[in-house]
Amino acid sequence: MENAQPIYIADFNYPLPDERIAKYPLAERDHSKLLVYRNGQVSEDRFYNVGDYIAPDSLLIYNNTRVIQARLKFHKPTGARIEVFCLEPLKPSDYQLSLSSTTGCTWKCMVGNAKKWHDEALDLEIRNEKLQITLRAYKEQVLGNTYAVRFKWNDNQLSFAEILDAAGELPIPPYLNRKTEESDKTTYQTVYSRIKGSVAAPTAGLHFTDQVLNDLRQRGIETDEVTLHVGAGTFLPVKTADANEHTMHTEIIAVPKTTIQHIIAKLGKIVAVGTTSMRTLESLYFIGKQFAEDKMSNGQWVIDNIHVDQFEPYEPTSTPMPSVQEALQAIVDYLDATGQQTLHAETQIMIKPGYRFRLVDQLITNFHQPQSTLLLLVSAFVNGDWKNIYNYALSHDFRFLSYGDSSILTRNSDC
Repeated sequence: MENAQPIYIADFNYPLPDERIAKYPLAERDHSKLLVYRNGQVSEDRFYNVGDYIAPDSLLIYNNTRVIQARLKFHKPTGARIEVFCLEPLKPSDYQLSLSSTTGCTWKCMVGNAKKWHDEALDLEIRNEKLQITLRAYKEQVLGNTYAVRFKWNDNQLSFAEILDAAGELPIPPYLNRKTEESDKTTYQTVYSRIKGSVAAPTAGLHFTDQVLNDLRQRGIETDEVTLHVGAGTFLPVKTADANEHTMHTEIIAVPKTTIQHIIAKLGKIVAVGTTSMRTLESLYFIGKQFAEDKMSNGQWVIDNIHVDQFEPYEPTSTPMPSVQEALQAIVDYLDATGQQTLHAETQIMIKPGYRFRLVDQLITNFHQPQSTLLLLVSAFVNGDWKNIYNYALSHDFRFLSYGDSSILTRNSDC
């Protein structure tokens, strides 16, 4: 981004000893520690009391994505192992259409040991009490550091989702430094996950239980959901000295019209569960801004691609910015005009220091890696006070990263 004030990623470093990274979750997920940040003050509690820190009549929004067993292990006749990690669908490009396909599909994949996979097809024999099928993979095209891989199988009664469930491995984060275990199939999913597509969990939601959600509703705190399928890019470190030069990954979001209407009714009391929900919600403003500025042509919306660029929030504009309510209403009007019930879009939004928040008032989130874009997001939300929070967590025995403890952060009024 031209003329942006440098954001030196070295300023977002902190010591994270390996023993502070939680390798496994607690036996009772809602018993994790909860750091509470409000008005510059830090305290702690247990997650099952999170409702004590959310105002009644608030709207809590979580990401309902479900992690797929995206890691497939093939073997060549020579014995060489080829690991194929499904990242996102290409043909069909829609997640649900691709995962429900019974005739074949193509995915963008990371390939381990790719140099030993030439032009030949690879077969994976799937044999268990219920299935006896062969999954075949073809490496079709190089896509930078990834590949387009086409999959076919010899049973058109089975969907690709069912094949992944039978033959794939759940891709737990690399920083856990351990193999996936059977327990991860349960513990690395939120209790409300239902839309398959992610290759990483929206981990802020891992602390919720049905009891916690029921407690929130009894307090008059409403809930709703969005979908952002978390990609492997969430683990990409910032390798540039100036974070402004980092390229954000693009992720697919889906937000029902009813959810957008719910948000309009609750503006000023929006709680985001996790950075993925935060990115989705804040992206809605800029999508609505695009719609509000768009012209009608012969009764049709002139929209080629609904996409939020990573630096769009920081671009100067000579036209008045719409209010949040106007932007959100423009999305509802677009969906009504086009006969759609759900907004489907892409977001590459980069939330960094200097960002002005439009929708989210509170954020529930875990503790993130040093020098990461997620830490930049947290810093922006607490107006640069992240060291106060992380120093407290480090000195009070909090557990870090995906299976670690949680925090609830209240945005400073001047952010």
